[in-house]
Amino acid sequence: QVQLVESGGGLVQAGGSLRLSCVASGRTFSRYFMGWFRQAPGKERQFVAGINWSDGSTYYEDTVKDRFTISRDNAKNTVYLQMNSLKPEDTAVYYCACDSPRGEAVVVAGVTRIFGSWGQGTQVTVSS
Repeated sequence: QVQLVESGGGLVQAGGSLRLSCVASGRTFSRYFMGWFRQAPGKERQFVAGINWSDGSTYYEDTVKDRFTISRDNAKNTVYLQMNSLKPEDTAVYYCACDSPRGEAVVVAGVTRIFGSWGQGTQVTVSS
């Protein structure tokens, strides 16, 4: 059973920064793909960033690619999302997810990924 636990959310002023963490447990993650998603009130869940755990290749949604950085620490089984220059429109619940044989299909850089394991989410609120 895969478990994902996010932390690091909070309230920040526009232009500020936050770092989200996602600790993964339950299997060896070195061959998998991890993603960060977000869901704002009244909107669909949106892919934000992803990282291939094995080679560290990263992928970003266009509106965040110059402000957010996804990274991983293999020794700690942890994925991070460094968010800089935050804007009010970044306000959302942020989730980390791991690919698995069954789950939600998401196209990332032209490749369909299946995300079947999700964390509980962490709230990020950016005030103007």
